Amino acid sequence: MHFTKKSVSEKRLNLVKALKSKKLLRFPGAYNALCAKLIAEIGFDGVYVSGGVMSNDLGLPDIGLTTLDQVSYRSGQISRVTDLPTIVDIDTGFGSCKKTIKVFESKGLAGCHLEDQISEKRCGHLDNKELISKEEMVKKIKESVQARKDKNFLIIARTDANSVEGLGKTLERVKAYEDAGADMIFPEAMKDESEFEKVRKIAKGYLLANMTEFGKSKLLNKKQLEKLGYNLVIYPVSTQRLAMKNVEMGLKSIFIDGHQKNIIDKMQTRKRLYELVEYEKYNTSDKKITDFSTEGHE
Repeated sequence: MHFTKKSVSEKRLNLVKALKSKKLLRFPGAYNALCAKLIAEIGFDGVYVSGGVMSNDLGLPDIGLTTLDQVSYRSGQISRVTDLPTIVDIDTGFGSCKKTIKVFESKGLAGCHLEDQISEKRCGHLDNKELISKEEMVKKIKESVQARKDKNFLIIARTDANSVEGLGKTLERVKAYEDAGADMIFPEAMKDESEFEKVRKIAKGYLLANMTEFGKSKLLNKKQLEKLGYNLVIYPVSTQRLAMKNVEMGLKSIFIDGHQKNIIDKMQTRKRLYELVEYEKYNTSDKKITDFSTEGHE
């Protein structure tokens, strides 16, 4: 049992409607389900699940080491705890786009993005990335579109070509990926407003901007991205970075001081935690609480 009200179909449909409104939708990254609940409570438009964050959470670098089972399991946990649509990073498709799309649809996600790197991929804001051919990526996009059952499940095509082949080749890939049936294009590692603008000028459909910290892209604000005509922005690693910085500080304090008294004010209180997990709703309900790990989906 949980207290979300919207079905998976409703969440997907709501996302499609929101995109048509032309306003910029903001999707912070969630590294776990509790974080997703906070994103929803604050009032964001959706939740994002980063492949890099999933790798980090397992203590691994983001070089294609995570599995379909690992990412889909965590994504399913995150997507089911709010009424917001959740989109997920599926890296290069985990070997079979057909299987991958079916799995993420069944887990209740509202969409996913697929990238045009080789299987031994790298973080989108690192150097020395290698791409598959434009034609091979087109095949992957077509396979993904054909595999989905719900037409409102978004297929987002990410291109990493900008830092490998340059902006000209990036624009060629954007056109090809749209023609292949991608619902949205994610041009990775755009450097500044000029590059974001050039993609917008040639793209016909929806565009996603990645505002990750410490990367190759200039960090643009909501008004700037709206003016550039972008439809959705992700902040993929922000919450994990915030959490880990404070965890590191706190652990060092406990290690040095021998107690946690000096950092109590840095901690979420028990009361606030219970508000976020809706403790009293569960506690007072007469219905049996279903184990989230076995709960069925639409």
